[in-house]
Amino acid sequence: MIVVILLFVVICVLTFVYLKGLYNENYWKKRGVKFDDRNKLMGPFWDFLVSDRSMFEIMADLYAKYPDEPAVGFGTITSPALYVKDVTNVLYVLQGPMFLDRGVNYLADDYLADNILFMSGARWKLMRQKMTPLFTSAKLKNMYYIIDKSALDFIDYLNKNPAKLKAKDTFDTLSMFCSAAVGAAVFGVSTKSIFDSPFLEMARDASKPTFKSNMKFTLASIAPKLFQAFKMRFFKEFEPFFIGAIKNVLRQREQENVKKHDFVDICLSIQKNGVMKNEDGSLKMEPTDELLAAQGFFFFIAGVEPVATAVFSAMIEVGRHPEIQTRLQEEIDFIFDKYDGQLSYDAVSDMEYLESVINEALRMYPPIGISTRRCMEDTVLPVGNIKVEKGTAVFLPVYEYHHNPEFYEKPHVFDPDRFSGDKQQLGVLYQPFGFGTRTCIGMRYAKLQAKCSLAHIIRNFVLKTVIGKGGIKFGKDQVQLRLKNVHVELNHRKTKFS
Repeated sequence: MIVVILLFVVICVLTFVYLKGLYNENYWKKRGVKFDDRNKLMGPFWDFLVSDRSMFEIMADLYAKYPDEPAVGFGTITSPALYVKDVTNVLYVLQGPMFLDRGVNYLADDYLADNILFMSGARWKLMRQKMTPLFTSAKLKNMYYIIDKSALDFIDYLNKNPAKLKAKDTFDTLSMFCSAAVGAAVFGVSTKSIFDSPFLEMARDASKPTFKSNMKFTLASIAPKLFQAFKMRFFKEFEPFFIGAIKNVLRQREQENVKKHDFVDICLSIQKNGVMKNEDGSLKMEPTDELLAAQGFFFFIAGVEPVATAVFSAMIEVGRHPEIQTRLQEEIDFIFDKYDGQLSYDAVSDMEYLESVINEALRMYPPIGISTRRCMEDTVLPVGNIKVEKGTAVFLPVYEYHHNPEFYEKPHVFDPDRFSGDKQQLGVLYQPFGFGTRTCIGMRYAKLQAKCSLAHIIRNFVLKTVIGKGGIKFGKDQVQLRLKNVHVELNHRKTKFS
């Protein structure tokens, strides 16, 4: 009897797979869209689950496979999915009001997932509006001294721990600095040792790819309704620690009654003003500790790994190109002398070649390799006259654009001069922090932190890149880009300030 039941179940599953795959193929063919039939039910997500490759690498294969197609459809279990390739169409998606949704479904009690990265529609607009003042030019200038102090502490840490200078965990070491900087500058919190923080462990665990997290990512992408039906949650295990920590910081700041112009001050100001409302009063949101902690969670996660990736990738390329390193050292030394040996906000803003180096590193190794959206109302993509229904999952190229020889001459060559002078206006072809309506809210903070740390590192050390056998590789990640099989050795510079 059991054998009969199992056989029946297998037949039902296979029938569903066949019929759903056929439906997916016909769905896009009827709309005149090329359908990728490698796996008609799960599309490129099947490759992601069964291979050791990152999602952006798999999508890059799709990009190369259909060079003349403005978009490519692929299979999912529930909603239609479309990989949009054409530049005009991508611009339409990133700037259009029909695609404000990131395409992530989460449960109401998945508190830390209720942040401005995952939010959509009117709730996202309202929350972003409330959080934007945290990253104004004035706020960044006010918090810069904290970033600079964290960088100086980092240099001191390296000097006191010489084994770290030649260790193969360069990225992890950089993550410590980024955790300390974002914790102190954005949240106004510190620990006994800024390089031994529970916040850092949380950030690593929250963004670390595991079989469980990869399954969640896949199901949330190809079957968002099932993801919710199964009551799956993204960050439930981090709630006790992070929400508890934010509550403690909020209450402590209330008692101290001290203004630090940081995330905590903004949270207290929002709570003091009561219920948040949009312009026409049609939406109301209670600024609970949990809701504000969710925004803090996103800022912390986004302020550690992506910034560490930006710094690490720049160090890798600087360490591979002695001529670039020499030019960079000369600029940094000149600016330090110009500003009396201090790396002030104005000083770091004055480092134009360092800016170009970071921009080029972000082109070659964008922290996020692909972008996602979900269609919120029926529309038509201009190139190809492609009809896109409400609920369609949309995937957009980032890494693919950055490495397309049609857009960048010799894209695999590290050339900071691409971004010198008036060469910086690349529009949608350059998306290290996204593009359009949902550009990363903390972009300027991230670049400021990266510039500050790199300036201090290159001021004090000579970088030497060590690449393992087989060349630079990428980790198996969902949307992030993590560099593997490479590290950077640091050797003290023989100068008057070393």
